[in-house]
Amino acid sequence: MGSSIDREDSKRLMVFSGRASREIGDRIADELGIDLGEVTLKTFANGEIYVRFEESIRGADVFLVQSTCRPVNDALMELLIMIDAAKLASAHRINAVIPWYGYSRQDKKSAPREPITAKLIAELLQAAGVDRVLTMDLHAGQVQGFFRIPVDHMTAIPLLVEHFKERRERGDMRDIVVVSPDAGRAKLANHVAEQLGADLAVLTKQRPEHNEAEITLLVGDVSGKDAILIDDMIDTAGTLVAGADTIKQAGARRVFSAAVHGLFSGPAFERLLASEIEEVVVTDTIPLPDGAPRQLIKVVSVSKILADSVHNVFCDESVSEIFAGQNQLF
Repeated sequence: MGSSIDREDSKRLMVFSGRASREIGDRIADELGIDLGEVTLKTFANGEIYVRFEESIRGADVFLVQSTCRPVNDALMELLIMIDAAKLASAHRINAVIPWYGYSRQDKKSAPREPITAKLIAELLQAAGVDRVLTMDLHAGQVQGFFRIPVDHMTAIPLLVEHFKERRERGDMRDIVVVSPDAGRAKLANHVAEQLGADLAVLTKQRPEHNEAEITLLVGDVSGKDAILIDDMIDTAGTLVAGADTIKQAGARRVFSAAVHGLFSGPAFERLLASEIEEVVVTDTIPLPDGAPRQLIKVVSVSKILADSVHNVFCDESVSEIFAGQNQLF
């Protein structure tokens, strides 16, 4: 395989990956039938990051794959420097492929004197010289409005739906109810419920502190059913575990969970292993940490979705057609 795709009008597609997303970068390149581009990435003794593309990218459509995941600030800075290096190397168009958009939860002011960090990240990316952003299952739709450049929003929800459809067809699940962890995810949960032909339930919660959740109410019938808690992300798993306990106490037969982004911070695995949840399904937008309980965590890959989106952007074709127009789940 070569390291680029050439079009008849001399356009070239090249894919490079940062260190935070090397595995998914390789998978995207494989799906496109090319080799991942060669780039030197290293950190000096004082913590500064060095980037150098090891092949010419002049005139190419460059796609830089990097989730801004742990260590978040290092991954973000590395992406910004890669963008700057590509700009100075005369890339024709610089596209940032950010499967997980870090700082996306800080999308509004919830208290006085707070920042809107999701907007700051958008401004940093644009200041570095990015021409387009491809991202997946944002925490909130308004993040797209923080950019003055095109943003292609992709979703992995069809992959999660397909996983549970297959389990149901095998007879592993029956009488499914999809549960939203809070009112803000009710639209997403309803979409999943419709795709599965399942019932819907909604939990309400309050947050006394960051990364803490208290379930206050369950709306809907879960008694005797297989419940799927659906969310866009799992961080410390506090909301998930509290919700699972409430659902189980309400008479659910079994409890499963699904989310696009598995951050799994702090006590997440410990909490999940001690909870009522039988299976947690996530995608590979974020690499699974070492020591993850593989008997509990099921990972499905979004590489084909990302590769198809990259291909369509390169060929000036529609991205929303990949999802039949169902990629704005807010």
